[in-house]
Amino acid sequence: KEAGEEATHKAYCDKEYGETKQKIDELKYDIEKFSGKLDKTKSDSVTLKDEVATLQSEIGDIIKTQAEADKMRQEEYKVYVQAKADLEQGLDGLRLALKILHEYYGSKASLAQQPESPEQHSAASGAGTSIIGMLEVIESDFGKSLATTEMTEDAAATAYQKLSMENKMAKKLKEQDVEFKTKAAAGLDKATTELASDLDSTQTELAAVLEYSEKIRAMCEVKPETYEERAGRRQAEIEGLKEALKILEGEAVLLQRDQRHSGLRGAAVARHHAK
Repeated sequence: KEAGEEATHKAYCDKEYGETKQKIDELKYDIEKFSGKLDKTKSDSVTLKDEVATLQSEIGDIIKTQAEADKMRQEEYKVYVQAKADLEQGLDGLRLALKILHEYYGSKASLAQQPESPEQHSAASGAGTSIIGMLEVIESDFGKSLATTEMTEDAAATAYQKLSMENKMAKKLKEQDVEFKTKAAAGLDKATTELASDLDSTQTELAAVLEYSEKIRAMCEVKPETYEERAGRRQAEIEGLKEALKILEGEAVLLQRDQRHSGLRGAAVARHHAK
């Protein structure tokens, strides 16, 4: 029976040792896994938030750049409208003056065909031609300036439209990135909370298993006496009892002997007094 109990105890200890060791290994693996994932999700979340902050700053720069471009375009267009109006007004005046001069000197030329005063006609005709030529040069310059002004305006308007379109597209793309990365960061933050909870519960479970393992170790490492040890100890106890019994029996015999001798001496003394 005792040998059977010893075998059962050993089997129990071996079973608990094996199961707790396996459980401890599993929990340590889970803790390492959760810790690694937790560190990565935290890092990824921080990276995404930094990228969102950068994107928002870039969007702000685009808005500022576009506002400056809008203001500049308005000012440029205002200057263009005024310059165009001035040039067109100047051209209209020049053309009107040329028309009058052409008509005036044209009529003078017809009069010059009459025989009188040919010298006067020649002097007047030369002065008129000079004035008309000068005004035609000025008209040409005004025309070129108007054309240049309109070309400059067209180029500025085209550049403004291109810049505005590029800013609009860039702003839209960055806003989409902000939305996507903000959602992704929120998802990572949620995962971080869940992983932290899993890690905490796993660490708590590991602490409980380690405590149980210590108890099992303490119980199993205090080895009970083997059957042979118990049998030997009991045999020694029996031998000791036998030895003690012999000693007690010897002391009893001596006691009885002393009592007998005392009795005989007492009887002899009584007989002596009787005489």
